[in-house]
Amino acid sequence: MYHKSFTGKKSRNFRNFHSKRRVFNSRNKRSSKTLNPSLYISKADPVQTESPVSVKNNFSDFQIDLRLKQNIKIRGYSIPTPIQDQAMPYILAGRDVVGIANTGTGKTAAFLIPLLNKMISQRNEKALVVVPTRELAVQINDELKFFSRSLNIFSVLIIGGASMNRQLSELRRNPHFIISTPGRLKDMINRKLIDLSSFHNIVLDEVDRMVDIGFINEIKFIVSRLPADRQSLFFSATVPPEVTNIIRSFLHDPITVSVKKTETVRSIDQDIIRFTNKDDKLNKLEELLRREEYKKVLVFGRTKWGVERLSRHLEENGFSVASIHGNKTQNQRLKALNLFKQNQLQILVATDVVARGMDIDDVSHVVNYDEPESFTDYVHRIGRTGRANKSGKALTFVG
Repeated sequence: MYHKSFTGKKSRNFRNFHSKRRVFNSRNKRSSKTLNPSLYISKADPVQTESPVSVKNNFSDFQIDLRLKQNIKIRGYSIPTPIQDQAMPYILAGRDVVGIANTGTGKTAAFLIPLLNKMISQRNEKALVVVPTRELAVQINDELKFFSRSLNIFSVLIIGGASMNRQLSELRRNPHFIISTPGRLKDMINRKLIDLSSFHNIVLDEVDRMVDIGFINEIKFIVSRLPADRQSLFFSATVPPEVTNIIRSFLHDPITVSVKKTETVRSIDQDIIRFTNKDDKLNKLEELLRREEYKKVLVFGRTKWGVERLSRHLEENGFSVASIHGNKTQNQRLKALNLFKQNQLQILVATDVVARGMDIDDVSHVVNYDEPESFTDYVHRIGRTGRANKSGKALTFVG
């Protein structure tokens, strides 16, 4: 049984981990217990009750290279999303930008396209893109490859869990883009394997997480290695007030572009599921997952240990399932994510590493098996469903 792998030393580590988690929550007052369950309840609104954000441009209207326009067309884009429409002119003009938009609204293209255009005209330009998770870094790199076809513009992924030798080999090509997570990037800077003095462009994606307590020191270190003369682009679906001053300390005279209307997407039907004990909770989850409409389900847990145990239990009970968490290798994480994206799995059980910025089509349900630690985390989690004007459902277990 899967329980055996968590006995002995690992079991003690598991208890110690939760002990530290409780201390962290009490000190930072971010525990999900402070959230009112009513925040998880909202009926989807099929009627547009707010005026849609108007779009003034087509991609053909932007002053960008014709080859780049052709790649955008091949990608299937003709009309920009509101965040692209409003942010791109400022980025093309060289301004620092804070972009705020609901998840799934095209923030990645909003910064990649103007940066690529800059590099076409100024071949010595380089850009650093820093993100909180490996999966998001891979996704951005894949998107960059679409837009940069036949432009002789190259990128390198600097992320943990991947081959250091391969990353060093790709760095020798003098890439235009470094797309990285903070930890591996800081390590390579300290080892003098990366010099950021020639990178005059920086993007922080999911910026609220990037300047959270777990990353702020790394971000300060990384930014201090960049030239003072730089363009800074910060994007997220949420920018809480407590991080606004930190963000602005990194930028020069920034423009804030916000096309966000509501905190959560109106196309998501949100509700709670009450449970009395652990067995009741697990039984109710299984009952839900056996329903026909639960075709492609993203289940969020709080800890990597809990996610792995839940995934193994579901697999032993006949479900098509995989897991993603910090104890998985990068290849394991990417394999699970790709199988889920390709509809070869019904269920993906994950920690919050999948909650940020991941573009997964047609997720029918998001299930918060463990409550999120903040409402911001909740917003990002449920934003994996109800994307691209489609409906979705989000359920949160509440004890």
